[in-house]
Amino acid sequence: MVSLGRLMQSLNYRFNDEKYLQLALTHRSVSGNHNNERLEFLGDSILGMIIADYLYHRFPLEKEGRLTRLRANLVKQESLADVGRTLKLGDYLRLGAGELKSGGFRRDSILADTVEALLGAIYLDSANLETCRRCLLAWYGPRLDEVSTEPSLKDPKSRLQEYLQAHHLPLPVYSVMSVFGEDHNQTFQVQCQIEHVPPVQGSGNSRRYAEQAAATALLSQLGVE
Repeated sequence: MVSLGRLMQSLNYRFNDEKYLQLALTHRSVSGNHNNERLEFLGDSILGMIIADYLYHRFPLEKEGRLTRLRANLVKQESLADVGRTLKLGDYLRLGAGELKSGGFRRDSILADTVEALLGAIYLDSANLETCRRCLLAWYGPRLDEVSTEPSLKDPKSRLQEYLQAHHLPLPVYSVMSVFGEDHNQTFQVQCQIEHVPPVQGSGNSRRYAEQAAATALLSQLGVE
């Protein structure tokens, strides 16, 4: 395992008791009883509160519904996994043999869960919510500067659906055209089609990502920003 000192430097926090850090990095595939799931449970609640507080003060005029959508975008699995990759958590994860073989160190779900577990670990080690806030906002970094209450925040599939509904058009049909690659590293090719418009395709490492890519291509074809 790479030096935990280097990881603590990236986390912007030095643990008083490294057992919390080690536990946060331990996936259930290593041990059914001694893993990061309880820390993840704790960190999930801390994450939601800190992000909600940040958004509440940053956007004082926004209504609850929009703030809820902004928070959901920041705490969703993909966003947390992106934070995890920036912190290079994959280099430090403790995974069982099966997860190692299948590439678990780069899986979104595992990286996202580990980010939450680390937040829980910092809270227990420091007994200080303000420390958690400082660390978490630093982890997100420029991503917070990019947060916007503009409608474009919505994902491409949602934007496409709203556009079609506003123009009284049928909803799009998504079809998986092909799937290739190893089980742990697949690429999906998805076609998106609506009436009277040539179909477009998109690809991604999951069906969802491929559908979003196809929706983006169709929005571009329709001239929707």
